[in-house]
Amino acid sequence: MSSTELLTRANSIDRALDQIGDKWSMLIIQEVFWGIHSFTGLLKETGASRGVLTDRLAWLVNIGCLKKQIPENGGKRAEYHLTSKSIEMHPLALMALEWERRFSPCEEIEKLTLTHRGCGSIFHPKMCCDHCGEEVRAEDISYREGPGATKDLRKKKVRRRSSVAIEKVPTSRTLYKNLISIVGDRWTANVISLAFQKLKRFDEFHQDLPIATNILSDRLRFLTSEGIFEQVPYQQQPLRLEYHLTTKGKALFPYFLALFQWGSKWCDRGAGEPMQLYHDTCGKHLSARIVCDQCRQPLGEHDVEYHFFRDLSLSQ
Repeated sequence: MSSTELLTRANSIDRALDQIGDKWSMLIIQEVFWGIHSFTGLLKETGASRGVLTDRLAWLVNIGCLKKQIPENGGKRAEYHLTSKSIEMHPLALMALEWERRFSPCEEIEKLTLTHRGCGSIFHPKMCCDHCGEEVRAEDISYREGPGATKDLRKKKVRRRSSVAIEKVPTSRTLYKNLISIVGDRWTANVISLAFQKLKRFDEFHQDLPIATNILSDRLRFLTSEGIFEQVPYQQQPLRLEYHLTTKGKALFPYFLALFQWGSKWCDRGAGEPMQLYHDTCGKHLSARIVCDQCRQPLGEHDVEYHFFRDLSLSQ
């Protein structure tokens, strides 16, 4: 193992972030969900440079999240379509949308409605426990080592004097602009994930992440400014702070739970889950699913109709 590598605690969210944990990959998958399949269309809608887009498309094809096809109508330019692996990110899209609707409402989101094909109702998605049917909350979850508990080899970031800024999402079209600006940075998403595992202090975050102290300081400062964390003193002299999730931060839990479950299925390395979640409300090993808040029935990938200025539906 080189000096720029180290072993860190394995986690399904970390493994998922290794594959889709940057804003460009998230934006590309989102646009393909909305029916944009051409390189030119993705270039326009994501705001990525040609080089970045080419790189991320090749990566997403390589890991099986997109498939590259020549159109059947005789067109010569390749198109990019969802695979089973990326279609199963649908719960992430639903919970991201619900978070945006609650904390960052905008005209585009206000004009979007979701209709459940099963009951015909306009609905809001809810993340509920499969066993007891109760809505899942961050504070009701316990974490235990799973059968695949081990260490993963991670790249250690070299310390630099300057801070590493978080880039804002460049496009104004995206419905998930604010969420992607927060979780589309790998280290920011890592810190939020660890906060759900009850970590609160700088040294606790730093012990679990292969990250320079200045970058961690930036991310904690950013998450506080965005209202995801609040600072709570636990020592006065010298002043020491804990970082507690706010209501806005806790509301990200369904999104991270969907990411955890996707990572457990699609990023498994053959030994089982490194970490298992338990629902304290019913005492069961947590298996959660998105349900319609009107009929309480589960929502599959093709059970939702999107109406956004014009009719849109997931039909890949």
